[in-house]
Amino acid sequence: MNESLLPLPGPQDQATPACMVLVDLVGSTRLARHLPLGNYTALMAEFVQVMILTLEARGGQVLQHQGDAVLAWWPAAQAAHACAAAQEAHGRAARLTLAAQLGQTLRVRAGISGGDVLMGVVGGQMSAYGLPVNYSRRLCDAAQAGQTLVCDEVLRLAPALVSELCPPLDLRGFGDDCRAHRLLAPAAAGTRMKVD
Repeated sequence: MNESLLPLPGPQDQATPACMVLVDLVGSTRLARHLPLGNYTALMAEFVQVMILTLEARGGQVLQHQGDAVLAWWPAAQAAHACAAAQEAHGRAARLTLAAQLGQTLRVRAGISGGDVLMGVVGGQMSAYGLPVNYSRRLCDAAQAGQTLVCDEVLRLAPALVSELCPPLDLRGFGDDCRAHRLLAPAAAGTRMKVD
C-alpha cells in the first residue's frame, strides 16, 4: 500500500472558520473540441497556473485544481482578500497571452462561501471538508460568465463589498430558495466600499 495515502484525517473537533473560492473556466469543453490537443493542453496549463498565482497573490491557499477549476481557501477574517482574488481572476483570464494567440477569449465564473470547515491532509495534500466547500461549487455553477457570486456569510465577513442580491437560486443539495449576491466591482482588500 502506498504510504503517501496515509494517514487519513481522523475525527476532529477543531473547525476552521474559512472563506472558500472556486474559480471555473467557462466553455472549456468547446475549447477542447475546437483546438488541437497540444494547444488545448498548453492553454489549460497556462490558465490553471495563472489562476493559482492570482489566488495565492492575495493570500489564498490552493487546495486543488481539476481540469479548469481551482479551489482555494482563506481564513474567514480575510474574506475581502478572497473576494479581491476572485474578481482579479476574471481580468487575468481575459488577458492570457496564449489564449489571444489562439484567437480565444477566456471567461471565468466564481463562487465564494464562508463558514466552518475541517482541514486535513489526504494523499499528501491539504484538503477541506464541510458545507462551504460544496456551497462555493454550487455558487460557481450558478454564476454566469464574468460573475462572482457570494453567500450571505461572505458579506457578513466583508461588509464593505459592493454587491447586488440575486433572485433566489435553486442550488442542488441546498434547496430552492438560496440567497446569493453578485459582486459588482473589484473588491480591493483593505479599502472601504459602499454597501448596497
